[in-house]
Amino acid sequence: MNQAHSDAIWHRIHQKTKPVGALGQLESLAHQLALIQSQSKDAAIPNIAIHSPTAIVFAGDHGIASEGVSIAPSDVTRQMVQNFLAGGAAINCFCRINQIQLKVVDAGIISPIQHNSDDHSKDYIQQPLGNGTNNFARQAAMTSAQVHQGIELGKQLVSHIIADGSNLVMFGEMGIGNTSSAAAILCALTNHSTQACVGRGTGISDEQLARKVQVVEQSVSRCKGMNVIDVLAEVGGFEIVQMVGGFLAAAEARTAVIVDGFIASTAAYAATLINPDCRDFMIFAHQSHEAGHSVVLAELNAKPLLDLSLRLGEGTGAALAVPLVRAAAEFYNTMASFEEAGVVVE
Repeated sequence: MNQAHSDAIWHRIHQKTKPVGALGQLESLAHQLALIQSQSKDAAIPNIAIHSPTAIVFAGDHGIASEGVSIAPSDVTRQMVQNFLAGGAAINCFCRINQIQLKVVDAGIISPIQHNSDDHSKDYIQQPLGNGTNNFARQAAMTSAQVHQGIELGKQLVSHIIADGSNLVMFGEMGIGNTSSAAAILCALTNHSTQACVGRGTGISDEQLARKVQVVEQSVSRCKGMNVIDVLAEVGGFEIVQMVGGFLAAAEARTAVIVDGFIASTAAYAATLINPDCRDFMIFAHQSHEAGHSVVLAELNAKPLLDLSLRLGEGTGAALAVPLVRAAAEFYNTMASFEEAGVVVE
């Protein structure tokens, strides 16, 4: 990212009627937002603008679920997508209260949902890469062609949403078995152990956790020396690769993107390996209590805004961070400077 206006933005923040640093992470957030929106400008922007915040929930099923690594069957993915469309999930609640547009994407669930073309026509996007991935404990989750297709579909969707006027996007996910996929991706792309990356997901038993560690470890062993695309093909998920494309599109459009929990953060990390510039546009919403999230956040050198013991997914943490984004913009835009307020600090 172009840093030309960084000092001017910090100067404006430090001149507000407060001690330097007194607003903590909100100051860094305001600086990041102002710097993002000042790209390709002759001077730092006078005000941060937040237009049409949009959450996109990508849904996909995982063949690895057949290994008993989750408390829920794969049917729940489809059922939850229906719940999103009916407005009954947590992400719906948080989007409503925070004036966030919500879109739901079928990236590859097992049983596609048939819907009336007049219902959810703009909010439900069907761009599946297949009817669930293969069981990556036994074979590659998908082909490299599907990875490339998924990245492109994610890019096109997010580019379109940004072109329609949104300058703040966030991604969520739904997919039974996707913490196994995210853990395997993280292990394969870093030097961290399986034990450090694999967690209990939705709350599995000790026996299921042991099985989850085993299948992730044996699958990751196939990924040695592979590049990002090949790792995603071996152990990825359809919703994950489309999120990777979304992160890439946000960076290309110089648009801020709020990163949700473990799965979204793992997709974000994969995107930074494809295009390191992506990292500059990422705002990290919350610290998930899923085991691998602290690992991937450390890889991304990220400090989330919230720690609410969340581990739901769906983009819920990202939606809950939007009021803080708005607060950072508001103080940057309207809080008086010492000079404006007539406050003299010797």
